[in-house]
Amino acid sequence: MESTDIRDVRLRNIEQDDLLRMYAFNLDPDANRLAMTIPRSGAEFDAHWERVLSDPKIVAKAICVSNVLAGHISCFKQDGLDAVGYWIGREFWGLGIATRALQLLLTIVSVRPLHARVATSNRASLRVLQKCGFVIRSNQFTPTNDRFLECDETFLVLE
Repeated sequence: MESTDIRDVRLRNIEQDDLLRMYAFNLDPDANRLAMTIPRSGAEFDAHWERVLSDPKIVAKAICVSNVLAGHISCFKQDGLDAVGYWIGREFWGLGIATRALQLLLTIVSVRPLHARVATSNRASLRVLQKCGFVIRSNQFTPTNDRFLECDETFLVLE
């Protein structure tokens, strides 16, 4: 996208038709390298989103820019804590879309504190969270598991 007005960023419910594009986002090697994630297989992706979309305690939204799917954002329980996460398609990076989407999510989700964790090397994602009021609480080494590669992780909180 050449020019994006962040006022064009909207959140909406995720629709079945979004999942194919979201799966493509999941496979992007640059995005996975930044997030230190292991892409999900088709079956793993389908099972994950079936669980997410059927759980009324999870707030999961599509991020749209001028009615084009740009990513997704959610609030969910992680290790017993209320947490946020997001994934933006590469063509939408660096345009302020993740920051605006998180600002919008924070108007929908009133629970506090909210937590986030991000690969410390992912400076762009750290900036997004800090622009939205998240504060760094700690850093730690996290070993590889079925979804994440080993990395130094930063843990943030929004009180």
